[in-house]
Amino acid sequence: MRITIGGLPGSGTTTIARLLSKALSIEVISAGELFRELAREKDLQLGQFNELAESTTDFDRWIDEQQGKEACKRKQVIAEGRLSGYFVPSAELKIWLKAPVEVRAQRVAKRERIPYEAALAALKAREQSEHKRYEAYYGIDLNDLTIYDLVIDTSRWREYDIIALILQAKARLRTRSAL
Repeated sequence: MRITIGGLPGSGTTTIARLLSKALSIEVISAGELFRELAREKDLQLGQFNELAESTTDFDRWIDEQQGKEACKRKQVIAEGRLSGYFVPSAELKIWLKAPVEVRAQRVAKRERIPYEAALAALKAREQSEHKRYEAYYGIDLNDLTIYDLVIDTSRWREYDIIALILQAKARLRTRSAL
């Protein structure tokens, strides 16, 4: 089964994708990791690389298309990234994780060991940059969640509860397709 997991920074997509990967013993292809890898190769901070990515479609398009191609080559895969639901159209289960910006900023501050205010400002700037790029490049509005089968507020559930919800949805899909 192909599964996509999307969400804004700090919503828990990477954590949930890794835990789900472990639970199902299937590979994760992460758009965020591809993006961070490119930023490292260019010796740029994420904010700087976001600014550079705003000036050309090359980086975003390469990451999105690469992830989509790789995911579609596999029958069992989790594609994790903001636009994975769009670039892996053959996914049987598309998931969006969400959480209030304040919760996400707290998570990012803790993960990156930076002050909350700095994390909040960076998140807002990054999200504004990404919303602008995705709308311009692809006509995608990140606020439109209609393509997703399951939308989960990660501020309301523990990690393993979220995995249980996803596994239940996966089982229901299997049961319905067998009928």
